Amino acid sequence: MQPSASPFDERLTAPRSWWFIAFLIGVACALVFLPLGTLPMLGGLAGGAVLSAMAVSSYGSVRIRVVAGTLVAGDARIPLSALGDAEVLDAEEARAWRTHKADTRAFMLLRSYVPTAVRVKVTDPADPTPYLYLSTREPEALVAALAAVPA
Repeated sequence: MQPSASPFDERLTAPRSWWFIAFLIGVACALVFLPLGTLPMLGGLAGGAVLSAMAVSSYGSVRIRVVAGTLVAGDARIPLSALGDAEVLDAEEARAWRTHKADTRAFMLLRSYVPTAVRVKVTDPADPTPYLYLSTREPEALVAALAAVPA
C-alpha cells in the first residue's frame, strides 16, 4: 500500500512484460515501413512504440481508493453506506467469481494479471448491482480499510 491520506490507495499497474510487448509492436511497425526507407522505419518504430505504450499505460493506470467515506474504483464512486460485507478472494476463488459464479449485473474492475480480488456486497436497494468485484494485489488491506472507515 502506498503512503497517502486515505486508508487504502492502490494502482493496478500493468506487468513489465506488457511494456516489452509494446516495444515489440513498435519494432513490427518499423518493419512495415522498412521498404520505404530509414526515416519512415524510425517513424514507425517511434509511433508504434509510443501508441502501444500509451495503451498499456492507460489500461494500467486504474486506481482503487477508500477516501472520505467513498470507495473509488476506476471511474466508479460508491459511498461506503451503500456497501455491505467485503470478502477476500484468493486466486482460485477469484477465478470462480469472474467465470462461472459471475453475475452479469455486477460491477467488475477486472485485471487479468492480478490473481487476487475482493468481492463487496452492495446493500443499496435502489442499486441493481449485487456486488463489486475488484482485482487487487492487497485484498486483506482493502477489506480492512473498508471495515475501518465509518460510512
